[in-house]
Formats: sequence, structure tokens, C-alpha cells
Amino acid sequence: MIANYHTHTPLCRHAVGDGRSYIENAIRRGLKVFGFSDHTPQGFPGSYYSRMCMYPDQLPEYCTAVRNFQSEYAGQLEIPLGLEAEYYPSVFPELLSRLRDQGIDYLLLGQHWIGNEIGEPYCGTPTDDESVLRRYCDQTVAAMETGLFTYLAHPDLINFTGDRHIYEAHMRRLCRAAKDTGTPLEINLLGIAENRNYPNMRLWELAAEEACQVVLGIDVHRPEHILDPVPEEKALQIAAHFGLTPLQTVPLKKIG
Repeated sequence: MIANYHTHTPLCRHAVGDGRSYIENAIRRGLKVFGFSDHTPQGFPGSYYSRMCMYPDQLPEYCTAVRNFQSEYAGQLEIPLGLEAEYYPSVFPELLSRLRDQGIDYLLLGQHWIGNEIGEPYCGTPTDDESVLRRYCDQTVAAMETGLFTYLAHPDLINFTGDRHIYEAHMRRLCRAAKDTGTPLEINLLGIAENRNYPNMRLWELAAEEACQVVLGIDVHRPEHILDPVPEEKALQIAAHFGLTPLQTVPLKKIG
């Protein structure tokens, strides 16, 4: 890897370490591009707030910190300013209006809940309910079709435990949309490191059949994640098994 675009910070309340330690480890690893993409603060009606995102009033602090790193490490490391965002139809327009004022370089699509999150299941929870799988794919396809997302993080986070043919029918539709919209799919290294339900080999077989572009993402939540070579080796083995060649870098879709 020479580039990683999937990096979180303690502002999301489930990562540890500090940005400087992340950057220093990225340089030690030999990365040329190291993008920050912490979880986007979502605005919801009433008192509800997502447990895995920074608070809205922390967004300027986050953006300022990354811009300061860009200046400090100029010539040593390219550090684009990104965010990992959910596609929630009821709040997405308002989210975009806030982000346009911040000079965000790119958005990653990370769909962790369906609907608008409130009262909905987490996509990583095991389910054999086809309607959950269908809604995940419908929503993710709609998000990719906006043309606003640089790539789709952990597309196989959806933890469908039902009939294989049902899974393949819906996820093939997702892969075709990724191909049609030019949206790379991420092989997620944190899923490998922590033995999560993803990467899912069924998804990557479909991605190969549909000639999707793929990219590796470290999904940094701790400084040590950056220096661990084992997940990358395993991700490359997965890609090679299915005849996939991960992109070294991806073109960023700036939110302007």
C-alpha cells in the first residue's frame, strides 16, 4: 500500500491515539497518502444522536487539525481531509450543506444502519431477514448513484446469514452499481485484523465477476493498526484469489 483513505480519530468516541502518532506511523510504513475520514456528525431531529460520530460542533476542530497537519507535513505526506458518511435520506441534504462550508476533500460511504438509523438494525448484526439485506443494497446503491462518494467502505459489513442465493442476488446488484458508478469497493483491513464478519468471500467473488474496482483500507482506530503488515498481506491474498488488483490510489470526489 502507498495510500490509505480510511482513518478515524478519538473524536468519534471509539478510536484511540492522536493524529500525530497516526501520521508518524504512516510515514514509517512508507505511505505516500494518508487521508483522515472520521465519522461525519449527523444531524437528527429531537435529542437523538449517533453513538459513533463526532458531535456537530466538533467538525470545525477536526477540519482545522487536519489542515494543520497538511501544512506541518507538507513534502513528507499527502494528507487529504475526508469524512466517512452514512447515506440517510432524511438528513443527507442538510449534511451536505454543512460540509460544503468546510472544504472537505472526499467522502467515504460507510453504511452502518439502514433507513435513517433511528429505530433501525445495525447492519453488522446477524440476520436472515431478506428485507434488511434488500434495504441495505437499495440504500447503498442510491448513495453511490449520487456520485458524491470516493469509495464504498466495507461493502460486506451487512451480515446476512440466510440463503446464499438471496445474498448473491442482492449483492450482485450492489456490485453492478459500483461498477456503473465507478465506485471502488474496499477490502477492509480492520475486519481482517479483528476477525469480523467481513471480508465476506461471497462478496469478493461477485465483485470479481462484475469487474469492480477495489481498494484496500486500513480503517485506522489505533496507531498500531498502521504498522501491522498481516491484514494487508491477507487482503492481497483475497484479491489475488479472485483475480482482483487493488488500486494504489483513488481519485477524490471533492465536496464543493
